[in-house]
Amino acid sequence: MSDKNQTDKDAKAARFGTFGGVFTPSLLTILGVIMFLRFSAVVGYAGLWHALLILAGATAITLITGLSIASIATNMRVKGGGAYYLISRSLGPEFGGVIAVFFYVAQAVAVTLYVFGFTEALLSAFPGLGFSFRAAATATNLVVFLCVYVGAGWTIRLQYAILAVLLLSVLSFFAGAGPAFSPELLRANLAPAWAPGHTLFPVFALFFPAVTGIMAGVNMSGDLREPSRSIPRGTFAAIGFSTLLYVAIAVALAGAVPRAELLGAGFVMKDRAWSGALIYAGVICATLSSALGSLMGAPRILQAFARDGMFRRLKVFARGSGRTAEPRRAIVLTFLIAQAGVLAGGLDAIAPVITMFFLLTYGTVNLACFTESITRNPSFRPTFRAHHWMLALLGALGCVGVMFLIDAAWAAAAIGLAALLYFLIARAEILVQWGDVGSGLAYQRARNALLRLESERYHPKNWRPSILALSGGAYNRLHLAEYAAWLTADSGIVSIGQIIRGDLDRLWERRREAETLLRKFIRQEELAAFPAVVVDENVHAAVQTLLQAHGLGGLRPNVLLLGWSRDPDKTGIFAGLLALAKRMRRSVVVVANKQTDKEGRTRIAAGAINVWWSKETNGALMLLLAHLLKKNPEWRTHPIRILRPVPPKADVHHVAREMQDLLAAARIEADLVVMPAESHLDAIREAMQPSAVLLAGFEPPDEDPDGTLLPFLQQTIDLPGDVLLVYNAGDVSLQA
Repeated sequence: MSDKNQTDKDAKAARFGTFGGVFTPSLLTILGVIMFLRFSAVVGYAGLWHALLILAGATAITLITGLSIASIATNMRVKGGGAYYLISRSLGPEFGGVIAVFFYVAQAVAVTLYVFGFTEALLSAFPGLGFSFRAAATATNLVVFLCVYVGAGWTIRLQYAILAVLLLSVLSFFAGAGPAFSPELLRANLAPAWAPGHTLFPVFALFFPAVTGIMAGVNMSGDLREPSRSIPRGTFAAIGFSTLLYVAIAVALAGAVPRAELLGAGFVMKDRAWSGALIYAGVICATLSSALGSLMGAPRILQAFARDGMFRRLKVFARGSGRTAEPRRAIVLTFLIAQAGVLAGGLDAIAPVITMFFLLTYGTVNLACFTESITRNPSFRPTFRAHHWMLALLGALGCVGVMFLIDAAWAAAAIGLAALLYFLIARAEILVQWGDVGSGLAYQRARNALLRLESERYHPKNWRPSILALSGGAYNRLHLAEYAAWLTADSGIVSIGQIIRGDLDRLWERRREAETLLRKFIRQEELAAFPAVVVDENVHAAVQTLLQAHGLGGLRPNVLLLGWSRDPDKTGIFAGLLALAKRMRRSVVVVANKQTDKEGRTRIAAGAINVWWSKETNGALMLLLAHLLKKNPEWRTHPIRILRPVPPKADVHHVAREMQDLLAAARIEADLVVMPAESHLDAIREAMQPSAVLLAGFEPPDEDPDGTLLPFLQQTIDLPGDVLLVYNAGDVSLQA
């Protein structure tokens, strides 16, 4: 299904506003099992001041995450998938995929948490039912599954009645706790009473799932009429209302219930309420609605993830059922995961695990907002203005910090698993149809690096090859692109240039097509290179334009790479290009390739990488290029050999000692052959065997009116094997 068609389908299916789609499910999840069954223990162990501190810390993380959610949600058209959709469209498929897995599992296990809470309250209210805890939890899980499987619409409408019952139960608690409120009891419960296993951060981990309810509304993003409007409003309303309610409940518990009772095994809120029946009704409704909300939200995360096609085996969960595309297959899987949790653990054991998963999700949401802001992406224009990158960064760091403070081992395991999932998705090289912040980060880093290069003074030590290879059209002269890539050895820049002769106005479309084809060629051949296509009537003018204007700052071409041509009609053009490069102070490499296969790829022969050392200026660049060539896997077994012909009466030992000193200073390993000879060309021909490639220096003429240059160079080109003619413009030094 295309992205557009899916968008239209989602828009038609969307049917809920801020109150019904975000505020109500969020609030019902926040005011759930932890509030009724475990918040009294939090106040008992932590005391009022530390309980409020725990509440403030959890709310701060949730509020900052809410700000990040609002920023991202108002910057894009939000569809199904909740937090996964927001993160994947901001940080890319790798982070999105990691969060999809973690958040989905967290939501699925949260169903178990709420089922346990419901069962605990049910068996406390009706002790004579005759069911074991596990059997009752299994039956509850099955009922929740059947309700959600029928469809989300009626379930959300049912939540209005559940919210009314929940608020009545809370009022019942306040009505009962009010008359029993005592300032003396409040003072006695101000300080903490920590116990082994129940210190600050373990208690924080026990409480934190209570504030994760904001994701219940975000998860329904595909069912909202206006997600970018409903998500911020509903989320902040739920956070604000629930925080005030938790503060009031904490004060009421501290002022009306003795410490021993807070830490006892009783149902504290029920025992202190005006009507215990209303409390039972409230906790049963709250836990049931939270279980319904999680079982509705989790499958929608999996469905959105499957629709993006990152893993083929998950494609089965992409299809929806009915007019509203209910993710029924994903609902079945979520039910099975929740049931596995029912069979495996208890409420206190599951809460910290959910806390870890939700903290990781919250941290990544904040990271997404931070990176969108810090990269100054022009497309990041959220209509929600109350955000700042420092807050988002604080939220991300806070989530990670709290994870380690709760349990360093579990935090490390969770982050390690996330890193493994990230690596697996990145290695799969998923092609997605949406932009992400990765390109923005790369752009910003490149911009900052270019500005830094521009401000620093050049030094020969920092010289790197930036090669402009005039290889013609894509697939025409593959060996030139290969040599350009080899001579940079991932240490420089390669640009593959193509010149189209003619009028730009007539050939503009052809130029665009040629650049597209060249980019495709670069990708297929896995070359680390950039395309550069120019249209001009004159070849020299085109090359001059490329050498002047291609690249930015310190990344402009400093080496022109040409192919040797035996075509006599191109002699004048070739000589002119050499003279042009010399005038523009660019180094030159001319490739004479004689060993190619039928596809035009270079067949590397056995033998050495020979360097014909004639003078130190060209020799410095030749030796450096030989060193870079050898760094490639294809050339690693080929030794570098320096051939130094000298006059017959020269002091061979003195020359050899000078060359050895130079090699030591250059820190390049190479064999040295010093040859006294009358004819240097003959001596080279004899000493170079066997040869994989020969690098020989030359001097481009300022002009060549008689056409004597190419015949002179032809003698060198005719030597065995591939030959690279090298001219150093003077900016390379082996001593640096």
